[in-house]
Amino acid sequence: MTVTTAATDICPTSEHGESSVHGYISDKAKYRNRLRRLEGQVRGIDRMVDEDRYCIDILTQISAITNALETVAIGLLGDHLRHCVLDAAVAGGESADHKITEATAAIARLVRS
Repeated sequence: MTVTTAATDICPTSEHGESSVHGYISDKAKYRNRLRRLEGQVRGIDRMVDEDRYCIDILTQISAITNALETVAIGLLGDHLRHCVLDAAVAGGESADHKITEATAAIARLVRS
């Protein structure tokens, strides 16, 4: 799996000129808790493989993790659209075009996965 970093890792400045933060910041604890639970579920699948558990049971757990991870991704995407993209659209100009292009590419990646 290849992990890429975004060209711009901060949201544009707010309408008042101060530096803005990522849109998920208010739900950061919720996202981190969910990701830790997912990490534990992945370790559980590793144990299932180690214990030679039934294939369908393992696939069922993988499906559950995939759905949970997609839920996290959709939540982050929604936060990004409501915060970073909206702020950029209000500011207008090249920043808005960049954020919309960036969000469109992220949606395309999610749809393909």
